[in-house]
Amino acid sequence: MVIILRDNPDQKQIDSLVSWLKEKNLDVHIIKGADQTIIGLIGDTSKIDMDSIKTMEIVEDVKRIQEPYKNVNRKFHPDDTIVDIAPGIRIGGGNFQVMAGPCSVEGSAQVLSIARAVKKAGADILRGGAFKPRTSPYAFQGLGAEGLEILKAAKREIGMPIVSEIMDISKLPLFEDVDIIQVGARNMQNFELLKELGRTRKPILLKRGLSSTIQELLMSAEYIMAGGNSQIILCERGIRTFETATRNTLDISAVPVLKELSHLPVIVDPSHGTGNARLVKPMAMAAVAAGADGLIIEVHNDPVHALCDGAQSLTLEAFGDLMAQVNKILPFAYKR
Repeated sequence: MVIILRDNPDQKQIDSLVSWLKEKNLDVHIIKGADQTIIGLIGDTSKIDMDSIKTMEIVEDVKRIQEPYKNVNRKFHPDDTIVDIAPGIRIGGGNFQVMAGPCSVEGSAQVLSIARAVKKAGADILRGGAFKPRTSPYAFQGLGAEGLEILKAAKREIGMPIVSEIMDISKLPLFEDVDIIQVGARNMQNFELLKELGRTRKPILLKRGLSSTIQELLMSAEYIMAGGNSQIILCERGIRTFETATRNTLDISAVPVLKELSHLPVIVDPSHGTGNARLVKPMAMAAVAAGADGLIIEVHNDPVHALCDGAQSLTLEAFGDLMAQVNKILPFAYKR
């Protein structure tokens, strides 16, 4: 349930209303937006008399939220959430960012050369996998803690914040200096991991599961927000369908749908979404036009010899071309 207050409400009346609501064992959140102040209620609101609240002088309207996700719901929080990554680097609310780098960290020289190139092309955030979930147990699983240290060293030298994927709760201490913790598609419904990340105050990049609905993605985000962490970035990375022409089916429609349903920023991963380097640029352009708040792109200095996902990784030159096209489209991107 949300209670929408009138303009310039009396603070004493707000305090009195909040105290009364808390006596009803409700979790009360006050959200002050650009145009409205909203009181969001979480808990059993079935016994709350909406009509009596509507008669209060400071109340403009009362609405029940029917969807099972409350905290991530735009009805609960009308203004866009802006996630602060680093000084001057924000995502959401009109702030567009590109995350770029190798699928997996293979070595220090590799990461540094890619980081310099993608930063020069216009990316502000360095991505790189240290722990890699792979379908085959014999495939390259990443360098683990060593890979994270290579990313952190690149962060210090190049001056780019970093994003990397976590696999399980036990590795969380290793991510203290990682700016954005990524939850991959396979872990989107690892609820114990989501609960633990909710106790942190670090930005979380939450990827949509391979066969997950939009509501399931939002419910996973709700797990994190229920723990108190609102710094969440949603990521559309393609879903599994009957189509075999591409690795996954990139759901561009998810961008405006998610932005309508939720206040959280939404980015798109056209690399995993297509699995084909030739398709990354057109799908990135489509995502920008649809109103995405950012992109996450796999870039490699030698894709042919990459240890992971070389087929979908852009060369350094191709990434530069993609950024030039994206910057042309950005001024005309769909605005909700």
